[in-house]
Parts: sequence; structure tokens; C-alpha cells
Amino acid sequence: MQNLMTLLHVLGVVVWVGGMFFAYMALRPVAAAVLEPPQRLRLWAGVFGKFFPWVWLSVLLILLSGLHMLMIFGGFRAPHYALTMLLLGVIMMLIFAHVFFAPYKKLKRAVAGQDWPAGGVALGQIRILIGINLLIGLLTIAVVFIGRALA
Repeated sequence: MQNLMTLLHVLGVVVWVGGMFFAYMALRPVAAAVLEPPQRLRLWAGVFGKFFPWVWLSVLLILLSGLHMLMIFGGFRAPHYALTMLLLGVIMMLIFAHVFFAPYKKLKRAVAGQDWPAGGVALGQIRILIGINLLIGLLTIAVVFIGRALA
């Protein structure tokens, strides 16, 4: 059971953090260079519409498998790196929920109404928050591997 939980946890992280890395480091600069704002906003609304359901699934897998593994470690008596991972993961989940329910909702509404300035503002907010989440995600991965090596 422990191996299954670890597998589900890692798969969730790979999908979420890997997707953010691809979107932020590869898709974003190319889209900004080759697309006009209306096309760029439509692209991002479509990309997020396909990616965010996978993020929700990843969040569920990460949270459930992580809590299961944490209980095996003894709950809040688990190693510090595991508790740090939990804290950073919850912060990431809250940031994602905010992105989904606030600026992403505004982006979809702006694209549907062809309100390109409002869409640009919403996309800018999403970009910043995804950048923050990407950094936290990479930091979390580093914390786990360094913490395990030092334990």
C-alpha cells in the first residue's frame, strides 16, 4: 500500500509541477512572441480549461496520498521535511484554488465577452501566481530530497 501511495503522490506532483514548468517556461514565452493578445488570451483560456481538471485530480491524489503517508510516519511526529512538505503543499493548493476561482474565472468571462484588457489583467494575475506556485513546488521537491538525505 505504501508503494501505491508514493506512486500516486509522485504522479500528482509530476503532472502539476511539470505542467506549470512547461506552461511557464515554454508555452508562455512562445505564445507572447507569436500571438496577438486576443489569440493569446483564447489560447490560455483553452489551455487552462484542459490543464486545471488535471490539477484538481493531482491535488486530490497528492493530498490523500500525502495524508496517508503522514499517518504512517506518526502524524505530526513525522520528520520535519514531511511536515514542511505538507505546509508547502497546502499553500500551493490554496494558491491554485484562488487562481481557479478568481482570475481564471475572470479570464474566461473576459474571453467570452472579448474584453481583451480585462483578460490581460486576469492572465497577468494567473502568470504571477503560477510562477509563485512553480517556485514553491520546486522548493518542496528540494526540501523532500534534502530532508531525506539528511535524515
